[in-house]
Amino acid sequence: MLENTFCHIPRIGLQAERELWACGISTWRDALAAESLPLSSAKCELLLADLADSVENLSAGRLEYFQQRLASRHHWRLFPHFDRSVAYFDIETTGLGLGDDHITTIVLYDGLRLRHYVHGRNLADFARDVADYRLLVTYNGKSFDVPYVRAELGCPLGQAHIDLRFVLASLGFRGGLKGCERALGLDREGLSDMDGYFAVLLWQEYLKGNKRALDTLLAYNALDVVNLATLMPMAYNLKLEQTPFAEVNALDVPAPPEVPFTPHVPTLDNIRRRYRRRGGKRRRRW
Repeated sequence: MLENTFCHIPRIGLQAERELWACGISTWRDALAAESLPLSSAKCELLLADLADSVENLSAGRLEYFQQRLASRHHWRLFPHFDRSVAYFDIETTGLGLGDDHITTIVLYDGLRLRHYVHGRNLADFARDVADYRLLVTYNGKSFDVPYVRAELGCPLGQAHIDLRFVLASLGFRGGLKGCERALGLDREGLSDMDGYFAVLLWQEYLKGNKRALDTLLAYNALDVVNLATLMPMAYNLKLEQTPFAEVNALDVPAPPEVPFTPHVPTLDNIRRRYRRRGGKRRRRW
């Protein structure tokens, strides 16, 4: 999709991009070879000069060039070009506001390997490991996960970043990550009623000595992350359907990996009972 993109060029907006596509100018190569373009002479001059730079930067793998020039709402177009340098991650915390709260667990997945980090054990290793990737994918990470990681671990997280909350919202999917999953047919298999508040209570159970609570928390955290790896290509394909290039550029949706943690049903049932006694009042991240 990136080579079909023209809206990274100054003064070329979505309307001009659609006009180019409608005239058969589907790729940068088409534009550079065309005898005329459906744009003003000033825009044509900008377009042709910048396309030469675009070809050079893409050939050299300098994707940061496009990240900086594209509005964040168009960063989804970059996704396939990062190949095996994509990291999906999600954090859990002791609460739902920065205040005195801290990160309890993080799960990181790159499409091949799933790693986890726990407060008091190996949390600091996340900063080293995530630095190996050029693209980050989260859900609501720009508002929640990234500020926590920067504040607590001193990790810059300066990579390109696709926040699926906004990509999915632009497609009409809202209601938090779980709501988007349900709408797109993903099943949480026994963890469908868990949310960030349950994660807080699971950590509290773990601190009281319930080791199964940590396994349950990590199962929930890991499921968030592996579902991101399913939702990202699904969202990419749905965004493609808004362009003329869906058939050519559509991505396969990978099968999810096996999550190596098993939720402990008695612990979850106990937390559900406590939740009901409190009147079912939850706080949400967003």
